[in-house]
Amino acid sequence: MRISDPRSTGLVAQRRPGALIRLGREHRSWTLAALGERIGCSAATVSRLERRSRIVDLALVHRAAAEVGIPRHVLMTSLAPPLTAAPAGIRVTTCPRDAEEDRMRRRTLLTATAAAGPAALLVGMDEALADTPAPTSGLGPLDGRLAAARNLYDKGMHGQLLAVLPGLLADGHRAAASRQDLDQARLSAVYTLASAVLGKVGSYERARLTADRARTWAEVSGSPLAAAAAAREMAIVWRHEGRHGEAQRLMTSAAADVEATGLRTGASAAAYAQMLCTLAYTAARGGQRADALAMTEEARRAARRLPETPPPGRLFPIHPAAVDLYAAGVHWALGDAGAALEAGKDLRPEQFTTAERKARLGTDMARAWRAWNRPEQTARALLDAHRASPGEVRDRPAIRSIVDELAERHPHITGVRELHKAVAPAS
Repeated sequence: MRISDPRSTGLVAQRRPGALIRLGREHRSWTLAALGERIGCSAATVSRLERRSRIVDLALVHRAAAEVGIPRHVLMTSLAPPLTAAPAGIRVTTCPRDAEEDRMRRRTLLTATAAAGPAALLVGMDEALADTPAPTSGLGPLDGRLAAARNLYDKGMHGQLLAVLPGLLADGHRAAASRQDLDQARLSAVYTLASAVLGKVGSYERARLTADRARTWAEVSGSPLAAAAAAREMAIVWRHEGRHGEAQRLMTSAAADVEATGLRTGASAAAYAQMLCTLAYTAARGGQRADALAMTEEARRAARRLPETPPPGRLFPIHPAAVDLYAAGVHWALGDAGAALEAGKDLRPEQFTTAERKARLGTDMARAWRAWNRPEQTARALLDAHRASPGEVRDRPAIRSIVDELAERHPHITGVRELHKAVAPAS
C-alpha cells in the first residue's frame, strides 16, 4: 500500500481511517475474517470498523492500522477532525470600542447560553465535535483559558464550561497544527476536560468520543501524563457502559505506563496515585474485591509522598485525604456501606481545595448513608454537597435520582423539599 497514492491521501484528507484500513486490507488481499483473526475480533467487527465514520474503539483502530501497514503519523492525521478556517472576508478590527462591544456581546451570549442548562448546550458540543469551529480571536492565551475552564469544572459550573468548550477546542486544534508536542498535549487536555464534564452530565456517548480524541492527541504528543488523563476518562466511560473488565485492563496499563516514567517528579507521582485510585474504584465496580482493596492500599502508599494540599494547577490534584475518599467509594461499590462510612468518617470539606471535591465528599457519603438505609443522614450529606457545588447534585443523573427518591419517600425530612426543588430541571 502506497500512502502517497491519490486514493490514500484523499482518504486521509477526508478523515476516513476506516476506509484507509480497508484500502490497506485489500492491498494485502486479505478477507475481513483474515484481518479480524490478526487483531482479535470478528469479520463483522472489522466490517463495521471500515464502514463507520465515527470511531468507537480507538485501540482496535490502532491494531488494524498497524497490521495493514498504515504509518502511525498517517493514522493520526486521518483521526484528527478537520480544522475549519475562518470564513474569507471577515474583517478583524483593531478599534477598542468595537472590541469592547464584541466582548460584551460574547459575555451576554455565554451567560444566556449557560443559563439554558447543560442539556441545551450539548447541541453546541455536537456541532463542534462533528466539524471543528473556526478559531476564535481576542480571548487570550490558550493556557490561561484552559486553566479557567478547569476552574469552571472544579466549581461544578458545568453549563458555563460546556458553553466555552467549542471555542477552546477550535483554538486547541489551531495550536496543534504547529505539530509541537506541547501544543498537541494541550489539545489532548481540552478533549480530556470535555470528556470529564460530559460524563458528569450523563452524556456518555459524547464522553467516549472526546476521550477517544484525547487519547489520540496524547499519543501524538508523546506525553505520558496526557495519556494517563485521557485513559482515565475512557475507563470511566467504559465503566458506565458496564465494560468493567476492559476499563480495569486500561487502567492497569495506564498505571504501569506512568510508573515506568520513574515517578521522579511530584506531577508524575500524583498521576500514579490517581491511576491507582481510579483502578481501585474500577475494579470495585466490576466486583473484583481483592484487586480493589489491594489497589486502594497501594494508592495510600503512593500518596504518602504527596503534600496534604496539592499545588495549584496540578493535572492530578490527588492527596492523602482524596485517597481516603476514593476508599469510601470503593467500599460502597463493593456493597459494604458500613466500611464506606468508616473510611469517610474523619473526612472534612476543608481538606479539599475545590468545590467539586467538597461536593463529592457529600455525594459519596450520601450514597453510603442511602445504602445503610439512613434517609436523614443521606439528606444532610446531599445538602452539604449542594451548598458546596449545586451542579454536582443537580447535573449528575445518579445523584439527582437519590434526591428524587428522597422527595418521593421521605418528603418531610428537613431540607428534602427545598433540595428537590433546587435540582429539578427548569420547565
